[in-house]
Amino acid sequence: MKRLLSIELQKIWMNKASRILTLTYFILLSFIALIAAIKFDIGVFKFHLAEMGIFNFPFIWHFNTYVAAWMKFFLAIVIVSMMANEYSYGTLKQNLIDGLSKKEFILSKFLTVVLFAFVSTVFVFLMSLILGYSFSSYTEFGIVFSDLDYLLAFFVKLTGFFSFCLFLGILVKRSAFALGFLLVWSIIEAIIRGVLAFKIFPNSDIDKKFTQFLPLESMSNLIVNPGPRLSVIKNIGSQMGIETGGDYSVDYTAVVIVLTWTFIFIYFSYKLLKNRDL
Repeated sequence: MKRLLSIELQKIWMNKASRILTLTYFILLSFIALIAAIKFDIGVFKFHLAEMGIFNFPFIWHFNTYVAAWMKFFLAIVIVSMMANEYSYGTLKQNLIDGLSKKEFILSKFLTVVLFAFVSTVFVFLMSLILGYSFSSYTEFGIVFSDLDYLLAFFVKLTGFFSFCLFLGILVKRSAFALGFLLVWSIIEAIIRGVLAFKIFPNSDIDKKFTQFLPLESMSNLIVNPGPRLSVIKNIGSQMGIETGGDYSVDYTAVVIVLTWTFIFIYFSYKLLKNRDL
């Protein structure tokens, strides 16, 4: 496995565009810390995000993983390009000639996906610890390390999403078309959600029982919007008569669904490659 992984990492690092995108991704992740610097003082109105409790333990695990998940598209480009370059530069055929089996080839790509997801999770974990101990009002051990399942959800979400991107890269062969297909699929899911919610089941939440099995929707369900959990949002909501309560915990049903999709994406990536004339 170490050999397969080293081959893929060398390919990515030798490609200037992939190298820049990967570095940009981790630099942007670190920019979450800059949120603490957002501060406005206009007369009696004072707005300081860090003082609103977004970096309090254990809420910070929810907030940081939710924000960091939006930056996954930078690595998605790397994953898709990684596969497209195999066809463009002929390295896929050369790897197979050199003795690498198609199963090993797919495994090397999947290991890279898992590594990206794991390193991202560790990065967010360390950054959250630093921000939390710097700004949190609660630093007791039991509070600090509660709700760590958001990190698990973050890891599963990235693994599933990157596996989807890998599958599209193999299916379409061209990075631009693969990313376009990803956009089209997200629109298709939005249409399905809209039709179910407003046309078929307008007065119930039955639509969610169906849409939770869609790939992108299931990934989205892993970490829901943490905004309504903030006390300031709750206070505004109560003053306006808007209910802001709800279940914000990690949905382990979504974890199982995303892991199932991850298996499906990797399996069919292998089947596509196995049956394709290179």
